[in-house]
Amino acid sequence: MQKKFKLLILITAAMGALAVIMGAFGSHLLAEKLDPKSLNAYKTGVNYHYIHTMAIFCTALLYRIYRIKGLFYIGLYFLFGILLFSGSLYLLAMKDILGISSTKFLGPLTPLGGLALIGSWAAIFFTVIRIKT
Repeated sequence: MQKKFKLLILITAAMGALAVIMGAFGSHLLAEKLDPKSLNAYKTGVNYHYIHTMAIFCTALLYRIYRIKGLFYIGLYFLFGILLFSGSLYLLAMKDILGISSTKFLGPLTPLGGLALIGSWAAIFFTVIRIKT
């Protein structure tokens, strides 16, 4: 198995497990502790985490099939987007529980993560459109 493909699969497995853990944590432990707005933000983070973990998996498969180096980096960019987007939503939702008094540094991370995710999808589009079938 090629090293970069294997790395993307390992990232997918780790992020998939983390998405399940975060979802269960939100459903079982946070549901009664968070206000509705914070719980909704947390659930949005979990949903995007799941969806884009599968995007990493699909990117890994495309990389394995077509051997286009850029696809490996797109997979890593999806990971970067998940960490920024979902990670910031998790922290913003749990700020009171975690004792985070200032969220100034977290606020900009969510849209930056969103841009990374959008950029990853656009990169997939432009990479795949150039593949000659």
